[in-house]
Amino acid sequence: MSVLVIDVGTSSLRAAIVEPDATVAHVHQQRLPPSTPFPGLVEFDAAEMAAAVLAAARATLAEGGPVDAVGITNQRASTVLWDRGTGVPVAPAIGWQDLRTVFDCLTLASEHGIRLAPNQSATKLAALLDAHDPDRSRDLCFGTVDTWLAWTLSEGALHVTDPSNAAVTGLLDHLDLQWSDHVLETLRIPRSCLPAIVDSSGAIGEASALDGAPPIAALVGDQQGSLIGQGCVRPGLTKITFGTGGMLDTCTGSAAPASGQRNAHGTFPIVAWAIGGELTWGTEAIMLSAGTNVEWLVDDLGILDDAAESHAVASACADTGGVVYVPALLGLGTPRWDFGARGTLLGLTRGTGRPELVRAVLEGVAQRGADLVEAAEADSGLTIDVLRVDGGMSANPTFVQAVADAAQRVVEISPVTEATTLGAGFLAGLATELWEGMDDVAAAWRPRATVEPGAPLDRQRWAEAVERASGWMPDLSALDF
Repeated sequence: MSVLVIDVGTSSLRAAIVEPDATVAHVHQQRLPPSTPFPGLVEFDAAEMAAAVLAAARATLAEGGPVDAVGITNQRASTVLWDRGTGVPVAPAIGWQDLRTVFDCLTLASEHGIRLAPNQSATKLAALLDAHDPDRSRDLCFGTVDTWLAWTLSEGALHVTDPSNAAVTGLLDHLDLQWSDHVLETLRIPRSCLPAIVDSSGAIGEASALDGAPPIAALVGDQQGSLIGQGCVRPGLTKITFGTGGMLDTCTGSAAPASGQRNAHGTFPIVAWAIGGELTWGTEAIMLSAGTNVEWLVDDLGILDDAAESHAVASACADTGGVVYVPALLGLGTPRWDFGARGTLLGLTRGTGRPELVRAVLEGVAQRGADLVEAAEADSGLTIDVLRVDGGMSANPTFVQAVADAAQRVVEISPVTEATTLGAGFLAGLATELWEGMDDVAAAWRPRATVEPGAPLDRQRWAEAVERASGWMPDLSALDF
């Protein structure tokens, strides 16, 4: 028994087989970066994505099939709108990073008391409808990427999403987890265009576009998939994914949060997954730029040949020599949501060299990781004893040690760089009884390595540096979603 997983991220997609021993095999991956037609706009071709997904899935099945089920995990809140009759998108899909509806969000908050962020789907969908169905007369379908892929794999038979994806659209009522009448009416979004909400794990329908028509048995957002993939299925268990950005997620259990809005220390409540109609919740903390800072060293400053070289270069010095870097290239996220903060480099001297600069960048991202941990503990009331990490930066030993030192926590490194695939595989396998329950998922966790904390990084000095980086662009710093 095995599971096919389709994993669509922000800049690439892949198909893979998850085996009964929780290994990932027969991976076929393709880059599919979004386009930026204008600063602040982020789009992608949903038809191109669908074709690439089918090609990757068929190639993986040709090598490792047949499979018992299909799981889907995906970038969240990106917005696709298509014609129900033809299955053709009406316009380029809008990526979750797109900022075209910033002022719409501010207007909704001031005039209607509806707090939405521009990265959520709600105002993106309204903008697409206003442009391509102004009188709301067309028979259109809305979906986030999971919905679009289920539609594609089922050849139009399924129009569904799960709570982990639906809850980050901005269209869901926090109290009953149904589509919000108030938001729909205010934005003039027809209920008929919305997908049905189904469990994250469970047989949904056939993937008839694939050989053997295996059942689609899991839908889950990427960060929640990574949470499950790293065995964080009990309250307090926590992972951080250090990719282009950084995302901390903590499992908080079955108790629903009091509010669906941002918490006091800058984290957000999330639906982690739904099985058998029962919800498991989580807390999410966000770092707007993580690996982006290393890409800056490679692509813009040219002081590294590639990201992997950062480990060797940073290892050439024992410490930063007093240099502190605040990785706020896109602003700060949790716990201090300041979109006007900017990257800041402090403490340079004539003796500062390439190794010190590179180490300062890695330590700055690690310090931000410690910020997320402290915020998640404060907002959830849970104690986080161990951090589990995945994402591209988790392959860098110097960086992972810096995370352990900054957070003063033991760090366990995921056996797979992208644990999202494994998480979707677990959810699909639970539906087909490949695994019996979450105890099996927890028991499958086998970290690639464990890193003990060493000498602590200076958190007080770090806080002073963040203060200096904050508010650099006052107009942007004044934005609050």
